[in-house]
Amino acid sequence: MKKYIAHITPLNADKIGCEAHGTAEFTEDGDKLHVKVEMFDTPKNIEHWEHFHGFPDGKEAHVPTMAQDKNHDGFIDLPETEEVSGTTMVPLDDAPQDMNIPHDGYPVADEKGHYEYEIDVPLKKLQAKFKDAFGSEDFQLDKRVVYVHGVPKDLELPDTVGGCVMSYDAHTTLPIAAGKIEEV
Repeated sequence: MKKYIAHITPLNADKIGCEAHGTAEFTEDGDKLHVKVEMFDTPKNIEHWEHFHGFPDGKEAHVPTMAQDKNHDGFIDLPETEEVSGTTMVPLDDAPQDMNIPHDGYPVADEKGHYEYEIDVPLKKLQAKFKDAFGSEDFQLDKRVVYVHGVPKDLELPDTVGGCVMSYDAHTTLPIAAGKIEEV
């Protein structure tokens, strides 16, 4: 059995009006990957996309800082995270093993901005999809970063904030928190 944890800290907090934080735990145990995420102080009553990001070549991923705000608009948007965190890899949604990123199957925060997400993922299915996408069955979790995304549609974002994915705009994809995954 292998265990990993990420201490998730706020991103873009001064711009979105809340300091989203929490933890993500990953346990590889036999034929399953158990994932548990608990978040506090997220934008309330909305869905929050959550994923782990990384580099397919195994390069170490890191949590972004304001140094990644390349257009100096005061926001670290999804495209700006790629330099240090790589690409979106596995969704933490209703079926991570399907690796279906853009859809409505993610946790929804309650009226206090809290949510808990917990799931057992069939390891073989996820490894097969991961290998198809990234060329390896090895998730290398200790080289990945967990992201939580999503702000209310009525939050005014400058036109410079990017991150549209299919029909989802930057309100859905704006990172609100991130944490480096470490082996326990």
